[in-house]
Amino acid sequence: MSYLDAFRNLDLLSVGVTVAAIFILGITVFFNNQKSITNKAFLFFSMATVFYGTVNYAVYHVSSPVVSLFLLRATLFFAVWHAFSFFLLFYVFPEESAVVSPIHKFITSSITGAVSLLTLTPAVLSGIKELSPEGVILKADNGPGIAVFGVWVLYLVISGIYFLVKKMIMANERRKKQFKQVAIGTVITFSLLIVFNFIFPALLDNSGYVPLGALFMFPFIGFTFYAIARHGMLDIKVIGTEIITAVLAIVVLLDVIVAEDTATLILRVGVFILVLGFGALLIKSVLNEVRQREKLEILTEDLEASNKKLQELDKLKSEFLSFASHQVKAPMSIVKGYADLIAGGSYGQIPDKVKETAEKIKSSVDKLIFLVNDFLDLRKIEEGKMQYDFEKADVVDIVKEVSEGTKTLADIKDIELSFEATAPAIEATIDVQKFRQVIQNLVENAVKYTLKGWVKVTVSQQNNFAVITVSDSGLGMPGDLIPTLFEQFHRGQSDKKIRGTGLGLYIAKQIIDAHHGTIKATSEGDDKGSTFIVEIPLNS
Repeated sequence: MSYLDAFRNLDLLSVGVTVAAIFILGITVFFNNQKSITNKAFLFFSMATVFYGTVNYAVYHVSSPVVSLFLLRATLFFAVWHAFSFFLLFYVFPEESAVVSPIHKFITSSITGAVSLLTLTPAVLSGIKELSPEGVILKADNGPGIAVFGVWVLYLVISGIYFLVKKMIMANERRKKQFKQVAIGTVITFSLLIVFNFIFPALLDNSGYVPLGALFMFPFIGFTFYAIARHGMLDIKVIGTEIITAVLAIVVLLDVIVAEDTATLILRVGVFILVLGFGALLIKSVLNEVRQREKLEILTEDLEASNKKLQELDKLKSEFLSFASHQVKAPMSIVKGYADLIAGGSYGQIPDKVKETAEKIKSSVDKLIFLVNDFLDLRKIEEGKMQYDFEKADVVDIVKEVSEGTKTLADIKDIELSFEATAPAIEATIDVQKFRQVIQNLVENAVKYTLKGWVKVTVSQQNNFAVITVSDSGLGMPGDLIPTLFEQFHRGQSDKKIRGTGLGLYIAKQIIDAHHGTIKATSEGDDKGSTFIVEIPLNS
């Protein structure tokens, strides 16, 4: 048989294509949202339609009376479950989840199961009444159970339509669009069934269209699929996969039609089923990929929103720090001024105790002002607004001046503070004020974290770099602390003995980085002292 001869079997082609399409639509809707009760019901209805349509077609294309009778009973069996799936679909449509009364569910399912089993017995179809010359059943003897079958199927179908109409009347505008699409498919399908499966056989004695039951069900399946899937926004990639699967199924089906012997037919039918099975797995895989991509897009959007919010909060924090710092700095300067006046005798001769107290006030205020300046510098660094005024300056002179200015603090603690330079002058391009701030922070920290012993400050020139080294015999640091030493608000374990903000070294590193230099720290461990090394290029 050639492919041209296949046109003689257009009924098989149409039913096969319809069955494949219904199968693909059913599994697509289900995999699109496996948790939805409506999607599950649609899959159930689609599979019931596939079995019903396939068996109904086979009844009229076998020549064995025994097999034909068995298939006819099987058709009624699947017709019962088909009607039940129709009823169930509209009982839950279009909800994601629906509460089904356990009693109602048990009674309906039990009666459906009992009636479906009854159809497989002679109580519904007792035998064959008339055969065609080809051996196909034309008329069958109905048993008393046929009335039970007819009444129950009619009840299920009418109940399903009742639920559809009731929900459509009570639905909102968005839902009414879904119900309208389903209603259109229902009207088309039942019109085709009434005309070709009732009027033609009963009034025109033409049962040639009865095997096309699956084809007549397709409008209902298609419109219901659209009503369910359009609101799930099926990806174009999924739709493309469905089309490819359907085309492959049709190509294989054409091979089934032109099969020349039974063995080849069975083999090609098996291939057709495998194509549908692999198509289902492929569609599921593509749907999962699409869902993962959608989730990733949502997570990306959420992350962007969170980042934006964090940036806004960070900006708010910086603005608050700036405002608070400025508000604190002004009165602190006034307090320092009055303390200077008191200690300097501007208000007359004062007792030594009062003078000592005024000096302590001045020292405490200096620390507060230094802290406020750190906060202001931090805000400028974070906003990228730290300004530098670079100029040629003598590094040796600046470091020496800072060391001498800190000597008073070292003497109070009985710590030996020494300064040494390998050259009388070493010039580099620096921001003098900010560079001084870095060196002052390092030298004061060395004195602060040294309880007894010494602090050494040296300046040298090495490989076109000015190298400033501040070492001490103080508390030292464990090795695991050093990598995080220059992070914001990091104080390490030594803060148990001496407190600080953890901002000084962070700001120092930002300033040295702006000078295209480096700052690093070394220590042999706790209570073994520390060494901080700053390198500034001479030709920057």
